[in-house]
Amino acid sequence: MAIAARHGRDTILVTGGAGFIGSNIARALAADGWRIVVADWFGTGGKWKNLADVLLDDVLTPDATLDWLEAHHGRVEAIVHMGAISATTEPDVDLIVARNIRTTLDLWSAAARHAVRLIYASSAATYGDGSSGFVDDNSAAHLATLRPLNAYGWSKLAVDRRFVSDVVGGRPTPPQWAGLRFFNVYGPNEAHKDDMRSVIHKIYPLAAAGETVTLFRSHDPNYEDGGQLRDFIHVDDCVAVMRWLIAEPSVNGIFNVGTGKARSFADLARAVFAALGQEPRISYVDMPERIQKAYQYFTEADMGRLRAAGYQGQFTTLEDGITRYVAVLRSAEAR
Repeated sequence: MAIAARHGRDTILVTGGAGFIGSNIARALAADGWRIVVADWFGTGGKWKNLADVLLDDVLTPDATLDWLEAHHGRVEAIVHMGAISATTEPDVDLIVARNIRTTLDLWSAAARHAVRLIYASSAATYGDGSSGFVDDNSAAHLATLRPLNAYGWSKLAVDRRFVSDVVGGRPTPPQWAGLRFFNVYGPNEAHKDDMRSVIHKIYPLAAAGETVTLFRSHDPNYEDGGQLRDFIHVDDCVAVMRWLIAEPSVNGIFNVGTGKARSFADLARAVFAALGQEPRISYVDMPERIQKAYQYFTEADMGRLRAAGYQGQFTTLEDGITRYVAVLRSAEAR
C-alpha cells in the first residue's frame, strides 16, 4: 500500500507505538513507506522488543509529544493515537483522566490547529452492559445514552462525546478524524499487558503443556458455562482498518472495529487446543464476586457503519486467527 502524503508530509506519529495494537500499526505503516515516530513509555521490561524489527524515524516519551509536534508538525500527515491506560480495572481515575482524556483532547487541539489528521483508539467498553446495543451511532443523543461500567470506558466515551460536540458545533477539527471502538483484540505483541492479555495468550502455555485450562462459570442462566460471548478480532484486522483510513482521508467518525460475529470463550479454548492438535481439556471456576455485577455476557460489533463508509476488507475467523497466532507463539518458544 503506497503512501499518500500531502505537500511533503511523510511522517506518522504513533502514540502508544510500542504497545500491542500500536506496535502492529507502526510496523505496517513503516512497511507502507511512512516515516514512523513512536511515543511511548518503555519501562524496564521487554516492551521494546515489539519494535525491534521496525524502522523508526524517532522515539519520544509521551510527555515530550506535544512539544515535538509543535516543532515538526509540518511533516506530520497523521497522528495515530493508541496511547492510553487500557486496564479496565485501573482504580486511579485521576491517572485515567490525565492519560486518556487530557492527552487525547490536547492532541485533538494540536491536530486541528496544524491540519494534521487524527485517528484514535476508542473502545467497545463505551457500550457498558450493551443494553443500548453495539451500534456505532455517532449522534450526540445516542452517545448520551451509553453507560460504561468502568472509568476506562467512561474516559473513552467522554472523548467521543467531546469530539462529536465539536463537529456538530462547528468548532475547529482535524482535517480527518476517526475513533475506533476496538472489541476483543488478540494477536502478537501483547505479552507485556499482564492481566489485560487476551484469554488466548493466557491459556496457550497451559494447553501447550498438556494441562487443563480454566474458564469462568456463567452466573447468568441464559448462558452456559463458557458460553459467554465476545467479538474476538485479530490484531491484523485492526491494522487493516487503520491502513484503509490512512488511505481514505475523507472518512470521518466513530467506527466499531470487530468481526460482527460473537463467539464463546469455550469456542476460543477449543480452537487453541485444535491449533495444537490436541483434544480440549476445559474446566470451570466461579467468577470473582468483584466482577460479577459488571460482567458483560455478550458483545458483538455492528459493522454496518464501517461497511457503509466503504471498507471492504474481510475479517479473520476465530479458528483461522487462533491457528495463526498459535503458530507465532510456538515459533517464539522455539527461538
